Amino acid sequence: MLGKVDELFTAMGWDRTVTDQSSSSTVADRRRQSQIADRYSMRKKVDDRIRTLIENGVKTRNRSMFVIIGDKSRDQIVNLHYMLSKAVIKSRPTVLWCYKEKLELSSHKRKRTKQVRQLMQRGLLDPEKVDPFSLFLESGAISYCLYRESDRILGNTYGMCILQDFEALTPNILARTIETVEGGGLVVLLLCSLSSLSSLCTMVMDVHARFRTESHPEIVSRFNERFLLSLGSCEACLVVDDELNILPISSHMKLTTVSSIIEDQESLPGAEQDLLSLKEQLLDEFPVGPLVGMCTTFDQGKAVSTFLGAILDRKVQSTTALTAARGRGKSAALGLGIAGAIAAGYSNIFVTAPTLENLKSLFEFVCRGLQALKYKEHFDYDLLRSRNPECRKAVRQINIYKQHKQTVQYIEPRDHLKLSPHVELLVIDEAAAIPLPLVQSLLGPYTVFLSSTVNGYEGTGRSLSLKVLSHLEKQSQISGSNESQNGSFRKLELQESIRYSCGDPIESWLNRLLCLDITNSAPPISRFPLPSECNLYYVERDTLFSFHKESEVLLQRMVALYVASHYKNSPNDLQLMADAPAHHLFVLLGPVDESKNILPDILCVIQVCLEGQISRDSALQSLRMRRQPAGDLLPWKISEVYKETDFSSLSGVRIVRIAVHPLALGRGYGSAALDQLTRYYEGQLTDITELDIKKAGGANVQVNVGEAAKEVSLLEETITPRKNLPPLLVHLSERLPERIHYIGASFGLGADLLRFWKKQKFYPFYICDHPNNVTGEHSCIVLKPLNTSDIENTGNGPVGFLTSFYQRFKRWFVRSLSVLFRELDYKLVMSILDPKINFSKGEPSVSSKDTMDVKKLISSDDLKELEAYTSYREVIHLVPDLARCYFEEKLPVTLSHLEASVLLCMGLQQLDIACIEGRMKIEKQQILSLFRKVLKKIYKYLYDVLTKDFEPSLPRERMVSLTPHSISVDDDLEDGAKQIMEKMKTENFGQLNLELLQQYSIADREAGFEQALRSCSTISSSGLISVKSNRDKAVKNNKTADSKKRKRKGYMQTSSKRHPSK
Repeated sequence: MLGKVDELFTAMGWDRTVTDQSSSSTVADRRRQSQIADRYSMRKKVDDRIRTLIENGVKTRNRSMFVIIGDKSRDQIVNLHYMLSKAVIKSRPTVLWCYKEKLELSSHKRKRTKQVRQLMQRGLLDPEKVDPFSLFLESGAISYCLYRESDRILGNTYGMCILQDFEALTPNILARTIETVEGGGLVVLLLCSLSSLSSLCTMVMDVHARFRTESHPEIVSRFNERFLLSLGSCEACLVVDDELNILPISSHMKLTTVSSIIEDQESLPGAEQDLLSLKEQLLDEFPVGPLVGMCTTFDQGKAVSTFLGAILDRKVQSTTALTAARGRGKSAALGLGIAGAIAAGYSNIFVTAPTLENLKSLFEFVCRGLQALKYKEHFDYDLLRSRNPECRKAVRQINIYKQHKQTVQYIEPRDHLKLSPHVELLVIDEAAAIPLPLVQSLLGPYTVFLSSTVNGYEGTGRSLSLKVLSHLEKQSQISGSNESQNGSFRKLELQESIRYSCGDPIESWLNRLLCLDITNSAPPISRFPLPSECNLYYVERDTLFSFHKESEVLLQRMVALYVASHYKNSPNDLQLMADAPAHHLFVLLGPVDESKNILPDILCVIQVCLEGQISRDSALQSLRMRRQPAGDLLPWKISEVYKETDFSSLSGVRIVRIAVHPLALGRGYGSAALDQLTRYYEGQLTDITELDIKKAGGANVQVNVGEAAKEVSLLEETITPRKNLPPLLVHLSERLPERIHYIGASFGLGADLLRFWKKQKFYPFYICDHPNNVTGEHSCIVLKPLNTSDIENTGNGPVGFLTSFYQRFKRWFVRSLSVLFRELDYKLVMSILDPKINFSKGEPSVSSKDTMDVKKLISSDDLKELEAYTSYREVIHLVPDLARCYFEEKLPVTLSHLEASVLLCMGLQQLDIACIEGRMKIEKQQILSLFRKVLKKIYKYLYDVLTKDFEPSLPRERMVSLTPHSISVDDDLEDGAKQIMEKMKTENFGQLNLELLQQYSIADREAGFEQALRSCSTISSSGLISVKSNRDKAVKNNKTADSKKRKRKGYMQTSSKRHPSK
């Protein structure tokens, strides 16, 4: 019994998983191998084209793909794997099985092996009834992977990839899994639940749940239709049923033979000859020769030699960037370069990547390079592995001590400040997956090796080339002759694949299907027309994704503009463009010459999404649960931030992307396209009363395909591009616009982008409080209200009915600058706030409410401190409140732009002088001088306001009206003097006693007076003179005696009081 099981395993091309020492295979058993194989795995003769395709793929190192349709498609995997095993000379091919959630079979190898062993011991396993598929699972060469965990298989290589659960596939997952297959391997796609190919066009994909919105629930699977049609154009793809019968869609494989393909491979390709010559030239060079000898492609050899050249040059600042598509050997080239740096004597080498798992291949090739340079592990170097279970014991550090102490260690990108001041080499792998600000901060005065994936499926590859690398290249061109002092910049690109041969048909098909290789799809523009001469056209998506030749050219050009203009692209964006019901496409074209049957140059592409029209109940429920459904980004976010459910009921347009041809930047085409789009949705380009114009839609596609699927069988079904399609491009005057209340956009906040949107009268209404993990930028939402009759424009200013939201946003942003946005550039913040800094005398002042708010914040004591300003530290506690009032336009003080910027940095962002000096690039004394001027102007305004406030509370003098008298002043004075004299005489009559006055009389009268005048030489300032009295001496003596008696009597009374006993 066990011998027959051995025969079955051997016939299937597998090793035995259950061994038994008491039994062995005999010669007779080996002769029966072919019979058993025919019985269990080859029950019918297979079409020769299947065997030919597999064998040709193995010999030419090209991959092949099979699409199997039917409920029993899983059983044919065994047959395909058997044929592949016979064609492959090396060991049995490994298998990668990817699925959604349920595998419908046990993937636990030990459990299944134990079950088989128990059945054999009991004698219950009959080899005549063994299921070949069950034995295939026992082979031990299958790796299982969930679709949601497909990122873990990056960098691995398999001989066969099986993809089931087609409804869960996305373009990203499709590209990621197919890329793991080596040259000569197979890609098997299982479509178990389909009865016909046409039903693929009506299949509901899992991703469609994120495309549906409350107002747009209908889905049209345009991407699946284009995918199905593309299978017929793939040279290495066969579509078969569950009995391996080739379907009519693969009729192009009729003439394929083994000899016609192998004849082209007799001569050695030129790239391999160049690689051999390069290895021979550098054979005797150390350490270049041994490391270049490990390279498998000529591009990789050139990259490694360039890395080693930069290492041996030892320039102060040198950056070498390596970009390539997936599977070109970037990590291997970096690892060999690090090994060369160790041999050259570099001591401190740092390596960074998004995660430590991304460096698995890099550290592996560092070790291989060291072994090629005669380094031995445990003798010359040691490996330190991570203890984090998520990293799966990945290498994180290599310590070398053959010549002297050398270290290669991993650091996280956010730990760039921890870089040693003695760092000599920094290696950045997968730099596109690291936030761009961190990449820029990692660059420094040392040698830098940088690699990233472009034209790939991670979705971030172009950000590096569009921003960082272009900046470095410009810097290198500017330095020019000073290259030896300021360092250099080199840019490398790998084109040859490591896993499979150049020109692999599966790679070409995948690139066409997902528009991956579109760097050359944007042709040069023959003529630059004026923006006023250009027209915006609506693109019919049913025709665009119909796989017609002209439609494919337009689609490739549109995606090429996306990739060239945006730094974050993903194959999933293509499915969003095709299937999302709320998305629409527009292109800006120059003047069209109808006499020439050619596609005009695409100057600009706009992708929009219709949002809003959400019921009040749905909005309240989402706000209550704090859950934001997929789609309708602008309504949900604005309603969540401002707690207003009425906004979600409005209909709006979100500009998903706007891309201008890279050769036409700065010529006004983007502004022209946006202006025409705005006027189109305002109804200025189309008469909205023309109800006979049909709206865009394509529901009839599904009906036609469904009818075709019912009429013919699977073996007779022919799939061809549809006919009678609507025009590909529709002028906006011929299409009825949707009723829209506002237009908005969401983008990564930057000075250039914000300037562009504000130029088009879009204003910010939301800024995310934390930066994006990929770009390092804050997400920003801008809105622009439209002039429509559907809504009453009750607001003032440029934002119309959104004025209240805009004012609330500005207040929130002003008060959050010191906490959440301190790192933002002051110019960007000034552009966001757009404060009014010029106030003329004729303009109306601020409202009384704003004035009262200012008075509550500033007291009289604060005003005295401002008046006595000597140092900014004395009034720094008042600056935040003053700055907040100013930027909320409560202080109508005219400031220059530089003065307002200083107030912003010191008051709102609360930066110190040294930080402001570095950001504004001005000296400290100038900053303090500007700050003093700002405080003087603010103090003057506050003093005037507070003085006016105190005046009404003080008592005021009564105002008397002056009128001329009827008589003159002299006459009036004389009359008054007469009246007073008469009055005095009347009052003083009888009051004077002449006898009392007699004692003051002068004896000689006139003679004595004259004598007194003559005796006085001067008269005092009071005008009084003294005259000696001539009264009788007897009178004087009597008075003197009386006074002495009174004094004596008073003395006696005092003495008696002091001595009472006497």
